[in-house]
Amino acid sequence: MSSSSRLGLLKERDFGLLFAATALGQLGDRIIFLALPLVAIAALHVDEFQVGLLAAMTTGGSLLVGLPAGAWVDRMRKRPVMVFADLARALLLLAIPLAWWADRLTIWWLYAAALVHGVLTVFFDVAYASYLPHLVGRGHLVEGNAKLSAIRSVTSIGGPAAAGPLVGLVGAPATLLASSCGMALSGLLALSIRRHEPKPKREPRERPQLGQEIKEGLLFVLRHPVLRGIMLADAIFGLSLATYQAMLLVFLEREAGLQPFGIGLLLSGMGCGALLGALLATTVSRRIGQGRVIWIASLATCPLTALMPLAAPGWSVYVAAIGLSALSLGGVIRVVAQSSFQQALTPDRLLGRMSATARFVSWAGIPLGGLLGGALGSTLGATATLWIGAAGMTSSVIPNLFSPLRTSTSGLGLSLDGSASDPGGEPSNHHPDGVDSIQP
Repeated sequence: MSSSSRLGLLKERDFGLLFAATALGQLGDRIIFLALPLVAIAALHVDEFQVGLLAAMTTGGSLLVGLPAGAWVDRMRKRPVMVFADLARALLLLAIPLAWWADRLTIWWLYAAALVHGVLTVFFDVAYASYLPHLVGRGHLVEGNAKLSAIRSVTSIGGPAAAGPLVGLVGAPATLLASSCGMALSGLLALSIRRHEPKPKREPRERPQLGQEIKEGLLFVLRHPVLRGIMLADAIFGLSLATYQAMLLVFLEREAGLQPFGIGLLLSGMGCGALLGALLATTVSRRIGQGRVIWIASLATCPLTALMPLAAPGWSVYVAAIGLSALSLGGVIRVVAQSSFQQALTPDRLLGRMSATARFVSWAGIPLGGLLGGALGSTLGATATLWIGAAGMTSSVIPNLFSPLRTSTSGLGLSLDGSASDPGGEPSNHHPDGVDSIQP
């Protein structure tokens, strides 16, 4: 295979800019994942419940603006939303080390920063997921999602690996400067993309009706058997993962005795699993079927997260990290197939609302999981909380087992008519791979 064919979409200038912006933005985000909780744990010395509450605040934006964000984004061009969200997050993250150096940083400051950052991230993610079909076309969604997942996986390795030594060298608050720079550069690269999407077409009406638009997006998702099963599975997984993650860093630092460098190394191992998943996603989806791989990937990898609460200080914690790497591997394979399904099934005018609904349903449980993880950690301890989270993630496969995904292989076994209709009967753009319409 020639290098040109291997590059695929990367030969396109605008996709290359989005690819680079994704790399820098995700690098900043991965550093936040390690540095922000460590600011609370190591610098402010907060208790387990406060760590869980911080995790809840980080994703609380999904509850506050998750659904209306989709309707708002569908009214606008997506790229300017992405640029604004990146630059605003960069300024917000810059404020944390400045407050630390001024001796003004408190846990309440972190709560506020985490909540605002989460709201901005909702708008970015909804616009990002809605923008890709415009940039690459529906015929290249699997390739585009796989390549973007690959670079996100690389940053999942490099982010914690860089953050661990940085935290040890300059402290967790100062490490967030690197996150701020990554977000700012991501926004500037996205601003450089030349291809402009068309202005969203709207039916003539005196004024937009936000409630009706939100309802339309919700009904489209909830009435579709495939999308409905995916959303419910994601909701269970998100709640359980957040419960697990709320106590993971507490377990690693206080139960397993790891230092920031060791924690960063372990989290980089998760990134290795994610990278391998991104590299294998297209092949695995082709051989198993896009539909079936969504639930098989979870069923094969989620149970392995139970290795972590079995670990003790010493070498066993690194053996347990294999389970986290497997979770990342399966998660990326699932998300690549799942994202492509969702995008291909949805008409252009509903992409923002579908993305927002998907994000709201799957992420709504995350802040609740953070609170639940903090509460369970305070009462039962970090180890027991990890057991509960691992069991919940494994059970998330159940809704998809009762949907058409259980037996489908890229839509085989389901009736396909070559077009997908929304609740109002408007056909979506046809997907050449034949996965844009899946009905039971």
